[in-house]
Amino acid sequence: MGALLQAWRARALLTQEQLADRAGLSVRTVRRLETGAAIRPQGSTLRRLIEALNLGPAQLEELAAAARAQPVGGEPAEATRPRSPSPAHGEPSERVGMPVLRQLPAAPPLFTGRSLELSDLERAHDMGSVVIVTIDGMAGIGKTALALHAAHRLSGEYPDGQLFLNLHGYTQGVDPVQPGEALDRLLRALGVPAEQIPAHTEDRAALYRSRLADRKILVVLDNVAGEAQVRPLLPATPGSLALVTSRRRLIGLDHTLTVSLDVLPQPDAVALFARSAGVGAHDAGVDDVVELCGRLPLALRIAAARLRSRPTWAAGHLLERLRDRQERLGELELGERSVTAALDMSYLQLDPELQRAYRLCGPLPESSFDVYVAAALVDVTEGRAARLLDDLLDVNLLQELVPGRYAFHDLVRSHATAAAEREEPDRMAAFGRMFDYYSHTASVAMDVLYPYERERRPPAPPSATPTPDFPDPAEAAAWLDLELPNLLTAARYAAQFCPRGHPVHLSTTLDRYLRTRDRYAEAEVLHQQALTVARRNGDAAGEADVLTSLGHVNRRKGRTTLAADHYRSALAIARSVGDRRAEVDALLGLGFLVSLQGSHEAAIEHVRRALEISRRIAHRSGEADALYRLGWLHLTQGEPAAPDGSDPGTRYERAAGFFEQARALARKIDNSLCELHALLGQAWVHRVLGRHGPAEDAYTEGLRLAERLSNVNGVFEALDGTGRLDSAAGRVEQALARHSRALELATDLGQPIDQARSHDGIARAHHALGRRGEARRHWQAALDILSDLGTDITADEEFGTAEIRARLDDCDA
Repeated sequence: MGALLQAWRARALLTQEQLADRAGLSVRTVRRLETGAAIRPQGSTLRRLIEALNLGPAQLEELAAAARAQPVGGEPAEATRPRSPSPAHGEPSERVGMPVLRQLPAAPPLFTGRSLELSDLERAHDMGSVVIVTIDGMAGIGKTALALHAAHRLSGEYPDGQLFLNLHGYTQGVDPVQPGEALDRLLRALGVPAEQIPAHTEDRAALYRSRLADRKILVVLDNVAGEAQVRPLLPATPGSLALVTSRRRLIGLDHTLTVSLDVLPQPDAVALFARSAGVGAHDAGVDDVVELCGRLPLALRIAAARLRSRPTWAAGHLLERLRDRQERLGELELGERSVTAALDMSYLQLDPELQRAYRLCGPLPESSFDVYVAAALVDVTEGRAARLLDDLLDVNLLQELVPGRYAFHDLVRSHATAAAEREEPDRMAAFGRMFDYYSHTASVAMDVLYPYERERRPPAPPSATPTPDFPDPAEAAAWLDLELPNLLTAARYAAQFCPRGHPVHLSTTLDRYLRTRDRYAEAEVLHQQALTVARRNGDAAGEADVLTSLGHVNRRKGRTTLAADHYRSALAIARSVGDRRAEVDALLGLGFLVSLQGSHEAAIEHVRRALEISRRIAHRSGEADALYRLGWLHLTQGEPAAPDGSDPGTRYERAAGFFEQARALARKIDNSLCELHALLGQAWVHRVLGRHGPAEDAYTEGLRLAERLSNVNGVFEALDGTGRLDSAAGRVEQALARHSRALELATDLGQPIDQARSHDGIARAHHALGRRGEARRHWQAALDILSDLGTDITADEEFGTAEIRARLDDCDA
């Protein structure tokens, strides 16, 4: 028989793995049949092979004859019509009172994916000894489907039968099956007369183990509530396999293989939905529907069934109905099948304290979170919060993405939110504790990361719950990077639900971090929310700070008119309330902006005024910023140097002097960011004066410092400057590479003026290489960008709207 199977498989151009997959069998089963190591196959196994190989009548007869010649094994195949097996063959399945059991429910239709998990199960089977596999995962993740699919594939390896028992650990309206009752059912299935079943659970378990001894039986124990329920039902001797499914991680069972299921990978989830709904995998809306279902198999099957039952619907129509997060769970119901009902059963099994933790942690935050956030929400110690999170992990209502970082599945989050809105009286207070925690910890992190600007930020508000420590700037920066999505979410919710000024505090506290990290899109959202709250609360000082921050955002985005309005409004408010520090910040922002618009004298006046105020109020960080900005203004906006280079003019000397003062003060107060700006300014002075060696050294040092600070603006300035140095030195290809990288940075950050500057550098390099067409294309791109900004830009004598137009005219000449 093995030779026939091997020949027909080869004729069908199938590998053993492909035949196994097509027939729904394990690779080991196919291999054992082909090598003759297997006993006579069961009827179901033989029928699957016949269908998979598409055998004709003559081949069926040939196979029947070969099968009759095999040693007698499990259930004889109907297709082969063998004689009744004789007890002389010694097969345990033929003993009197020991029937061959086929209790498996039908294999799940359209089973999709889980190839890695199936491989794990088959490897466990190959171990040979008694094997217990626990399959755990959240409600609707497909635990039973995987167990049944695997059981049908492996059924040929367990000729003495397959047992199936639903223990109803999480079945709505049904009490979990007690171990004694479960053993009664299993013993009856194994042929034990009712009068011979012992009264006590321990005695039933002993008899059950005896009945399984020396037999090859596969046992599927589905929907298990916990270890105590299932432990007496497990085989104890080699040869059998138990597949146990549970929403709880059964870590109390010894010597088990654990398979923990996650949501389906995107390709498998799309395939399951498309096959179930009868639509194309690439149809419009399918990918988005799958994501809104959270790639959860139960949700995917319900959504697919709804779509299939509505012939007039397309996937896009279903997508629109699923977009509303508050209504999404309601859309994922079909008859008795419901994601909500499945999650309800998990929730109702929790003790009251854990239910409260679920309600409070589920809605917020929307990104991953740590134990400190949970402690704030639930109002417990750090240790107690960790234990509660562990308990939620054990029942698969929570995921641990990496050690110490937790997240809820989107549908679980929606369920927890609904439960909180329905049942949780402490919800608003929990939000307040979380807002306090984030405001406090963000302040502490910023003080570690930017200690020299502590005077520019509001003091850290108290937090009544535990907070982390930051031993160095790297850890503070890592926390801010990781928690930024949650900080923004906290600000958004605080603007809605909390009358206090958390968004204003976060806006002012995080402004420097957001600008240094070039997170201008997030900054704009945060500052707009903060502006609304400041005005609602009558917080004039907070409004001035937020308006200055919005001015920075709009200046970087090239919205110069709007930026000027923000700066001027901030300046007026700061003066009206006597906030000199806020006045300095607004003056510095306004001075930089009007210099871009060509108002050189006004720019100098604004920054000089900021310098005077900073020195008067001992605002050292503001003083350092004003000094380096004066350096840049003298460097970029004065009269040009003499054509022959013999007399560079005093403006470069003045610029160098301001940069030196700024750098010295920055080092004194440990202001690395200001030091970077001053260093890049010194590099520029060296470059325009033709001191290429010192310029290159300064740019190289500046690039290292910018990368250490993760300051993308500094990286851009260093690349732009070294690119222009390369062009001047004839290293044109190297210049082209640097300006191209700078353009990528500016484009990624959405900074139009820097994009235009990069196009200018690229155009100069192409022009030097004789590629006039490419040069013209990039200069035109630069001019288009500057024109779109709605005003003439004069960044410096090398780059501005007028300079670009002149170079285009030269190209066309």
